[in-house]
Amino acid sequence: MSLLEHLEELRRRLIHSVIYLVVGFFVAYGFHEKIYQLMQAPITFALKKHNLPTQLVIHNPVDGFNMYLKISFMVGCIVAAPLILYQVWLFISPGLYKNEKRYVMPFMVATITLFLSGAFFGYRWVFPGSLDFLFAYSHEFRPLIEVNEYTDLFLTVILGLGISFELPILVLFLSLFGIVSPKFLWKNIKFAILIVFIIAAIITPTPDPLTMCVFAAPLLFLYLLSIGVSFMVHPARRKRLKEAA
Repeated sequence: MSLLEHLEELRRRLIHSVIYLVVGFFVAYGFHEKIYQLMQAPITFALKKHNLPTQLVIHNPVDGFNMYLKISFMVGCIVAAPLILYQVWLFISPGLYKNEKRYVMPFMVATITLFLSGAFFGYRWVFPGSLDFLFAYSHEFRPLIEVNEYTDLFLTVILGLGISFELPILVLFLSLFGIVSPKFLWKNIKFAILIVFIIAAIITPTPDPLTMCVFAAPLLFLYLLSIGVSFMVHPARRKRLKEAA
């Protein structure tokens, strides 16, 4: 394909992706109240546990509407993600060997599973535990929690963990194009540990080291998994297999 053909293909994939995002948004907006109830559940539980009022507040009449739009857009992105990932795969697949193209379904399943695992890990354990710690630490104050601020905190933690769990997929692409190698990843593991803890410190809503370690532990495991992924798909190994065949 020429450069213009590549650009035309990229434009087509981007248009399809935007359409999927718009459809996903309207589907999610149809369930915006149920989505909000699901999002509010962790803080409602934490507030009840500490005998505090559970209703969140708004400072402006449009705050509630803006919050519904925000969460509908984010959930719409998640709903549309499989189709968008398929468009990404269609764009890069011409540069792969024929036997590698059969990995499209494992790629999509792994990407979605990793993201949902990270989001569920944050929603089920990390976020509720962080809220419990924060309310216990500031028990002498009366909380007045604004709905948009809570939404931003919720999305930061949940989406941050979901995206962080995509590390093996990122390494997969970098290794496919020979940008990184398993040797490079293993040699620089000490820097990876430092970066993982920096990321954990950024997305951790509480300042205690224990919560930071809870964030960092699965990320370190995923980094080790990424080394194995890089070994499997690196061009040097693919070249050896092709020569052997």
